[in-house]
Amino acid sequence: MRSTPHILVINGTKVRRPVFILGAPHSGAVLLARAVKRSPGFHLTTSRPGVLRVTYAFARQPSIATRRGKGAARVLRDAYAEAWLVSGRACAQCPDECRELAGLPPRPAVPRGRPAPAAGRAEPCVDPQGLARFADASPDLIYSTDVLLDAFPDAQLVQVIRDGRDVVADMLDDERCLAWFKPGLANLDTVFPNPFLGVEDHTERTRWPRAAAAVKCALRWRGSVRLSAKLRRQIPEDQLFTVRYEELVARPRRVAADLAEYLDAPPAKNALTGLVRAGTPDDHGVGSWRERLTPRQIAQVEKVAGTELRRLGYRLDSDA
Repeated sequence: MRSTPHILVINGTKVRRPVFILGAPHSGAVLLARAVKRSPGFHLTTSRPGVLRVTYAFARQPSIATRRGKGAARVLRDAYAEAWLVSGRACAQCPDECRELAGLPPRPAVPRGRPAPAAGRAEPCVDPQGLARFADASPDLIYSTDVLLDAFPDAQLVQVIRDGRDVVADMLDDERCLAWFKPGLANLDTVFPNPFLGVEDHTERTRWPRAAAAVKCALRWRGSVRLSAKLRRQIPEDQLFTVRYEELVARPRRVAADLAEYLDAPPAKNALTGLVRAGTPDDHGVGSWRERLTPRQIAQVEKVAGTELRRLGYRLDSDA
């Protein structure tokens, strides 16, 4: 049962139907986040420290949210009350990822040996007078969807699905993704089954310490898309919109139109078209896994996640 609707007011605007963008790492969710961020009336944030502390606590130890009950939703609402605040001082805390989504340049690097400047003020990336909707695209939100919907019962979720082999290829090039697999961070000894790491049975748990990085990445992708399938079964259609990354790249105008209809607030004109054409730093193209993964890695990924790949309509090499 969802919690009683709670009125949250940010800069004089009531938070109604907040939008949360979900997906596995490197699923392409950043493209939709940029489009929403640059749309009139929207204030989208990502990777704000207060939000990350809460969502990663719930993701890595789901029992925390279960034990807290309605208190977990209250903690998450409080985190967003701070993250969505629009002011010079609040926006000075925004990470470079959030600034980049708005098209702003990164902050100047601090020369080695010099102390970091004290937090001051920054020009907000959105006009608080024109705010109508709030959104967030912080990484790994998919593990907190139950708490998100308890905190914001009228929330609209947007999830992005991408070929797991392309996802794994990008994850293998991302040190931040691989860092979660280090012994000091992998918490399988205390959390099992472990949705965040995608480890669900005792065989996978036993093999984890010796598993190749591609296997661990594939487990994370598999776990994410299984959660996505669960969302599809449990959440009303008017609260969940699914985008296939390959469709986004091939038909950005159509996806933009469908997204606009779902949100009932059209994104900026040609926003997705321009962003897809521009590409992203880690975007190596649809199907680039064939060149970027070794035959052994491809076999490993398809062995771990073959059922999910087939269910989503992706053809395996072993099916050829």
